[in-house]
Amino acid sequence: MRRSLSSATLILVVTSIALAQQLRIEGSTTVGPIADAFADYFKSIIPGLQITVNKTGSGNAAAALIDGRCDIAAMSRFMKPEEEFKKATQKGVMPVAHLVAMDGICLIVHPSNPISELTIAQVRDIYLGKIRNWQQLGGPDMTIVAVSRDTASGTYECFHELVMHKEDMAQSVEYVSANPQAHTRVSTTPGAIGYVGLGFVDAKVKALKIDGVYPSKKTIVSGQYPLARPLFFFTNGFPELGSISYRFVTFYLTEKGQELIEAKGFVPVTDY
Repeated sequence: MRRSLSSATLILVVTSIALAQQLRIEGSTTVGPIADAFADYFKSIIPGLQITVNKTGSGNAAAALIDGRCDIAAMSRFMKPEEEFKKATQKGVMPVAHLVAMDGICLIVHPSNPISELTIAQVRDIYLGKIRNWQQLGGPDMTIVAVSRDTASGTYECFHELVMHKEDMAQSVEYVSANPQAHTRVSTTPGAIGYVGLGFVDAKVKALKIDGVYPSKKTIVSGQYPLARPLFFFTNGFPELGSISYRFVTFYLTEKGQELIEAKGFVPVTDY
């Protein structure tokens, strides 16, 4: 009897350890590079740790946390009070936000496009279909190809509110599922305009000044850039102190966490 009890106890202990060494992250393609960098670091220092990072959009991340399909929801926007928070509490889930980094929604064009600055009103008119040719903005006689993130994206939600003032976009607007796709479409299409997180701006695209302010770490952290926004990890309740989830969602407070955030092109909320 003792031998049987010891075996059962051992199985429970091993199972508990295995479960403790798993972390499921779902969410934003914008926050994805930060989650990936954190995951790689933690797996390098904790042997046997299993971390999955699925980049399916902020809306899907909220749903996954509410349904218990992930431990951490990575989101490039805050949860919607009347929809996601309400549904969460009805299911006994209490979302807790952890502000991980700051970001900017950057309007990008092809490097060959001479346009270097737009106003928010001009960007809105482009996506409303009122401005259809770059010539209307002082550029070349070239049709504008407006590219947007899909509606499951937190970046779309922020753009829809900050730029579009919640007006519907024109039917001609193209939708892509993630930052890399938006970047690729713009970098290979001379007439295209799109929007991505700061970490996705490189030499293959040209970021535009918006209302006279260029998106940079300095202008985003200072609040000067008009399309700055926070990035979050959400958990169900505050994680148990010392747990893998706790260490992961508070890692941004460490020097190493800040270093990884900066390396991915985002703006840390701490300064050492």
